[in-house]
Amino acid sequence: MPQEPLGIEGLTPEDARFAGSRFGEVRKAIFANPYQRVWGEEGAPALPRYEATLGGLVRGALPSRTYPFLQAARRVVGSHADLRWGPDGKGYRRLVHPNGVCLTGIWEITGDSAHSGFFRQGSRGLVVGRYSTCCTETRSGHTRSLALVGRVYPTTDPEHADPLATANFITQQDLGGDDSKSINAAILQNAPNTRSWKRGFLGIPAFLVTGAVFIRADKQPSIRQLYQIAELGKPPGEPTRAPEFMRLSVAPSQPVLAAPGLDFRDEILAQIFDRGDPQPKRTLTFRIETSDDGVTRGTPLYQRRLVSNWREIGKITFDNAVASYNGDFVLHFNHPVWRENRNDPSTATRKP
Repeated sequence: MPQEPLGIEGLTPEDARFAGSRFGEVRKAIFANPYQRVWGEEGAPALPRYEATLGGLVRGALPSRTYPFLQAARRVVGSHADLRWGPDGKGYRRLVHPNGVCLTGIWEITGDSAHSGFFRQGSRGLVVGRYSTCCTETRSGHTRSLALVGRVYPTTDPEHADPLATANFITQQDLGGDDSKSINAAILQNAPNTRSWKRGFLGIPAFLVTGAVFIRADKQPSIRQLYQIAELGKPPGEPTRAPEFMRLSVAPSQPVLAAPGLDFRDEILAQIFDRGDPQPKRTLTFRIETSDDGVTRGTPLYQRRLVSNWREIGKITFDNAVASYNGDFVLHFNHPVWRENRNDPSTATRKP
């Protein structure tokens, strides 16, 4: 696969210069170039569907710095940058999760919890999220693995002038795929199950390559720890107390907008907008639940997380959304480096 059309997948000086994020700057970027000027207006072009190709993933698994997928996997672990413009201003091509919709809103912890930082009761901050699917398929009625990643800001002021330290979370459905008919039925976890055969005959090779590359880039490819949020806003010297598991699900009060063949991006946008009207009319809320009680069973090809004692501690309320080029090519989220002890920074398996 030629590298130029992909943009720069690996770490760059731009990544190294990153020194904090401004919510207003990120919001401006993702809303700058929507695929549809007004979602759902008459005559609007269809949302693009970018392909996740096996060829690029196979090359990425090979032991060479020239292969983009391994560079990309190491970059998402190593870079905390929020926007990766690249020298041409066009960003980079996502090799997995290429199709998404961006959302902005509020992260809020309302329930009592034993956790620290922005898992503590009363925590409230802005959030930028990206809801996506891991592969090419975006439509209901087809096997797909939906995901929601987010960046939490320790402020509620969208025009906060100073760059801020932020925290990222990563949640997804079964890594092999799921058959949920709507976003309302999708359960997203930081430690999802893995049923590799759900990818089908043609999808299993891509699944295996993805797992192999992420193992080389970081130790644990199927769970994303939550210590960044547990350390956001935490006083110096206070011990980190991060939950082991988190799951996000659409609040029961949200209407179900499912229809055969409906693109999840249209489904999310319809939760917030009326077609052809640029002004948000509603919100989209996800419940935040956490647990410290669970075990992992099985092999990497069939792995089950048996989690109990889930406790609802808060919510994410999104009040605006957009499907845009910058959301798919420029917006970036960091994957937390694996720690042997999630609450102890000294046990990180890779240096930042």
